[in-house]
Amino acid sequence: MPPAKRKPARRSTAARRRKPAARKHPTRRVKIPRGGPIHARLGSWLVLRVVAPMVADRRSVMQSRKDAAILRATHVGCPTCHGNGQIFTKGKDGSFTGSKPCPAKATKEKVSRVEINRAARMGADKRTGLVGWTCPCGKKEKPRYRDAKTATKALRAHEKTKHGGVSVGGAWYAQQTEAAALAPSQPAPAPKTRKASANAATP
Repeated sequence: MPPAKRKPARRSTAARRRKPAARKHPTRRVKIPRGGPIHARLGSWLVLRVVAPMVADRRSVMQSRKDAAILRATHVGCPTCHGNGQIFTKGKDGSFTGSKPCPAKATKEKVSRVEINRAARMGADKRTGLVGWTCPCGKKEKPRYRDAKTATKALRAHEKTKHGGVSVGGAWYAQQTEAAALAPSQPAPAPKTRKASANAATP
């Protein structure tokens, strides 16, 4: 009797690797209860819609201040940025046009955590190295952004909300160290001109 034919094993397709789901913001993960006492619903709404965004905003500002304080502490005495940690560029009319990190090597490799926390929370220099924006409509934000790009993004968001997305002439400004503010801007190199011939005819 011939042996029974064996069926070939069925090929199973390899299971696709699932990507981990993006974690939502804590305020979006928790929903406001629709039932229950009115004071419980109002309290949940207040915490999720008012308090939580304020806390997140405060943390963002403090982190920017700490980053700027670290740059100032590690670039103290730097002849390139004059202790500012980054360089703010200006246009011909004196207005700020952008910002870029200091290309020079840091003068200090390590700084104290206590010193950084103190510099980010107290004194007139706690906003030094940060950028803010102002709008002709009267709205103004104190320096709180790490660079001009982020400040411009916030200004565009304000214009979209209040002015229908049309620019009304808002601008951003920066707070920097006194040495950096008083430092003369480097003039542009003069165009090269041909030297007059030594054998020029004299009148």
